[in-house]
Amino acid sequence: MITMFLYMVAELSAVNSVINLLTGLDGLPALIVEVVVTTIYTSLGGFRVSFVTDNIQGALVLCMIIICTISIGTKSHIDTSLIEPSGLTHATLLGWKLLYILPVAVATNFMFLSPFWMRSFASRTDKDLYIGSAIAGVWIFIILTVTGFTGIIAVWAHGVDKWGPVSDWSSVAFFYLIAELPAWVVGLVLLMVVALSTAVFDSLQSALISTASNDLFRNKLPLIYIRAGVAILTIPVIVVAIKADASVLQIFLISDIVSAAAIPALLLGLVDALWFLNGVDVIVAGCGGILSVFIFGTIYYGSAKAGGELIAMTTLYVDDWGVFGAYVAAPVGGLLFMFGCCGIRLAGLWVVSKVKGERFEGLDRPPAKVQTDGEDEAAVGRIDEGSDGGKNAIDGGKNAIHGEQAF
Repeated sequence: MITMFLYMVAELSAVNSVINLLTGLDGLPALIVEVVVTTIYTSLGGFRVSFVTDNIQGALVLCMIIICTISIGTKSHIDTSLIEPSGLTHATLLGWKLLYILPVAVATNFMFLSPFWMRSFASRTDKDLYIGSAIAGVWIFIILTVTGFTGIIAVWAHGVDKWGPVSDWSSVAFFYLIAELPAWVVGLVLLMVVALSTAVFDSLQSALISTASNDLFRNKLPLIYIRAGVAILTIPVIVVAIKADASVLQIFLISDIVSAAAIPALLLGLVDALWFLNGVDVIVAGCGGILSVFIFGTIYYGSAKAGGELIAMTTLYVDDWGVFGAYVAAPVGGLLFMFGCCGIRLAGLWVVSKVKGERFEGLDRPPAKVQTDGEDEAAVGRIDEGSDGGKNAIDGGKNAIHGEQAF
C-alpha cells in the first residue's frame, strides 16, 4: 500500500510538471479534477471500468506517440557537432550501475504491485494472460524506446545548456521537445498525458481499495467505507505531489527499494524445499532488507543521517556506489534476516518442545491441502467491482489459480 501511495504521488507529480512546462499554469486544479473524476467512476464501476478506460486511454497514448514521433522527427534537427561533446556516447559509472539497479528495481516492483496481479487473476485463461502480456510487452518496449531517446535528441539538437543543467529537465526531456512544436500538438499531447495518468491512477485506486479490503479487513468491512478512506487518502497524495522536489525516477526508486527487500523472500516461498519458511520470516525479511540499506549507508557514508537519506535515494546522481550498494543490500540483507529469523524461530520451538517434553514439530511438513472454491475466492481477494461484487473477476481468478495449493 505504501508502494501504491508512492506511485500515485509519482503520477500526479509528473502531470503537474508537464502542465507547468507546457502551459506555464498551476497544475493543482487539473490534479484535483483528475482525482475527483477517477474517484467517482471507480466507485461506480469498480475495477471493471478501469479495464474499459485503459483500452480507450491506451489507444490515445499510441496516437500521441505516433503524432509526437512524426512531429519531433520533422521539427527537431540533430546537430552532429554536439554529439561528441555531450558525452552521451561514452561509458559512465551511473550507466554501468543502472544495468543492475533498473532490472532489479523494475522486476521486483512489478511483482509487488497489486494492479498487475489483479489483471492476472482476472484473466479468463492462462492463454489469455500470455497473449495479453506478450502484446503489452512489445508495445511497451517500442514506446519506452521512442520516449527514452527524447533526452538524447534534446541534447544533440539543442546542446546541454538549452534549458539549464541536464539533471533539472532530463526526466521531462520529451515534453521540452514537445513545447517547441505547434500549439495544436502541445494541446493534443497535454490531453493525452492526462488520459494516460488517469488510466494509471484509477487502477492504483482500485487496487488500493481491494488490497485494503482483503488484506487489512478480511472483506468484513463494507466497501463504501474503504472507498471513502481511499478518497480521503488522495488529499495527502495531491499535497505531496505538489510539494515534492524529488524527480519521478527518484520517487519510483524509493518504492522499488521496498520491493527489492521483500520480493526475493516471497519468491523463495514458492520453492518446495523451503516449505518450513512462514509469513513471519517474510515480514522480517522485508523490514530487515530496509534496515540493511540503512546499515550499509551508515557504514559507507560514515553517518546515520546519510544512511537514512540513502533509503530516500537522494544520492541517485552522485558519482559513488551508494545507490548500487543499496540495491545489493536490500535483497541480500532481506534474505539474511529471513533465514536468521527462521533459525531463531525454529530454535525457540525446539527449546519449548524440550521444556514441555513434547516432540519437536517445527520441521514437519504440513499435509497437502486441496483448495475449495471458497478458498479460491479468499486467495484471490475481493476485486473491487462496484455494485456487481466482483463476480466476473473472481471467476477469472478461480480459473487462473484452480488446482494450486493455498498459501
